[in-house]
Amino acid sequence: QVQLVESGGGLVQAGGSLRLSCAASGRTFRTSPMGWFRQLPGKEREFVAASSWSGGSTYYADSVKGRFTISRDNAKNTMYLQMSSLKPEDTAVYYCAASRYASISYSGIKGYDYWGQGTQVTVSS
Repeated sequence: QVQLVESGGGLVQAGGSLRLSCAASGRTFRTSPMGWFRQLPGKEREFVAASSWSGGSTYYADSVKGRFTISRDNAKNTMYLQMSSLKPEDTAVYYCAASRYASISYSGIKGYDYWGQGTQVTVSS
């Protein structure tokens, strides 16, 4: 059974940093794109960042560009999201996602087949 488990969320002051992790089990994703999305209550899930299977290509939402960095360690089947200069508007539940296919629309929810349960990130002002 495929599982994606996020960790690293929490409460942080504005300007602070957090590092999220996404550990995958049940199959290897070393040949698959992976991404991070976030969601506020009552709102649609939105794209944050994504990585090609190798990590050689990365993609970011404009709102996080220059502040967040996505990376992955395929040997550990784990993906990371380093978040810096956090703002109150970054507050959300963050989800990691993985695709079964090598070629997808990285920013689109429909491109991903597996999702974690989410981890809460709260940024206080």
